[in-house]
Formats: sequence, structure tokens, C-alpha cells
Amino acid sequence: MFTRAITRRPGPEMVNGITTANLGKPDFDLALKQHDAYCRTLADLGLEVTVLDAEPGYPDCCFVEDTAVVCEHVAVLTPLGAPSRQGEQVTIEPELAKHKSVVRIVPPALIEGGDVLQVEKTFFIGLSDRTNHEGAAALGATVEPYGYKWVEISCCPSLHFKTDVNYIGNDTILVSPCCDSLPELSLFKRVIVEDDEAYARNCLYVNGTVIVPDGFPKTLAKVRATGVETVVLDVSEFRKLDGGLTCLSLRF
Repeated sequence: MFTRAITRRPGPEMVNGITTANLGKPDFDLALKQHDAYCRTLADLGLEVTVLDAEPGYPDCCFVEDTAVVCEHVAVLTPLGAPSRQGEQVTIEPELAKHKSVVRIVPPALIEGGDVLQVEKTFFIGLSDRTNHEGAAALGATVEPYGYKWVEISCCPSLHFKTDVNYIGNDTILVSPCCDSLPELSLFKRVIVEDDEAYARNCLYVNGTVIVPDGFPKTLAKVRATGVETVVLDVSEFRKLDGGLTCLSLRF
């Protein structure tokens, strides 16, 4: 059960954020409304939500998940793989330090939270352009003393591991066709989300409810078929920056 979340409001500079989506520039005013709805939803699901102000100079600062990996015992600050984002982890540290002891991973180890999927006492860490073996090993070495396991996965050529794989409760994961056969995920029940709804693989499981992005009816039906409660949210403006539902918060 999560009890807290940290989010950061997007700033006007978000229109110049990193993207490969080719969906046009975000509508900043609409993004603010969508972010407000996202934060209200987390609160409705029982979380105490801290909303930080936008950080000038960081167009992607609303995607706070990449800046740290937070579990029951510790918050691990990531060095971030994208040069334009390095420094965001520094701005999030004071807030995390209010709740957890903080450990910093430093280069040449690279890791971003979007490549880390925690399911109970196991961290699944996907290698990507933003996360290398050294980063995965550094996170693993930090959490192992607290009784956690970690599994390094050479995954599909996506931005982040959680672009392709996300947990939705009941020992079930959403996966891309590419990741369906990964042996490291063989113990899960797997729900394949085809490429025509690829964005919807990034659903967010919070306290027994799955938040699903709006506009993906086939994925919504598949998630509902597993028996979990669902909430649908429009995050179209964050999609334009390759950002999904998990990216917008740190939950612990």
C-alpha cells in the first residue's frame, strides 16, 4: 500500500521537453489541468500528495519518477541518463529526505526510475539508453541489505523498461509483444498490449486500482478483465513528451 506521492507541476518550458513522439508541442494550460486531475486521483486513492513547483531550466521536471527509486527503507537518487535532465535529482532530494534516508548513485553508473519496476520485494531493472549495468548493480547493492532481490533485464529498444512492462496487481503484468517471452518475467501472468495501443502499456497500479490512459479501449477492457478497479485519465499532453502515468509521480 502506498501512502505518499511526490509530484512536480510542469512549467511553461515543458513545450521544449525531450520527445520522440512526433505528436506536436504540448498545450501547457491543458497539461496543468491534466496534472491537477492526476494529483486528485492519487489523493482519491488514499495517498498524501505533495505537489512541488516547476523547476526552471528543466523542461522535463514533471517526470519525477526518473529522479529516484523509493522503497520502504530508502530513497535512491539517480544520476539520470539524459544530459539535459541532470540536476533534477538534486532538486528532488530535499523533499525525499523528509521521509527516507537518501543514497546517491553517481556516474559512470546511470539509471532512471522509468527503468525500474518494483513488485513486492523484487526490483526488475531494464537496461536502456538511460540505464546501464553499473546503474542496475548500484541500485541492487543499495537495496539488497534491506531484503530485496534485483533482476537485470536486457529489454526491448524502448525509452524505458516501463514503456513496455507494468504491474497491474494479481501477479499480472502488461507487456509488449517483444517482452512477452522474457524469461525473467515468466512467473507473472502476462497481458499483451499490441503496438497499436503501445502507450497504454504504461498503466499505474495504486492500492488495488489501475489508472489507465484515456483513448485505449482495448487495453482498458483487458485490464478490467483481470478484475481490478480502474480509473481512466487523459494525459495526452504528457504523451507528447514520451511521458506516461508512472512518470508523473514518486510513490511510496
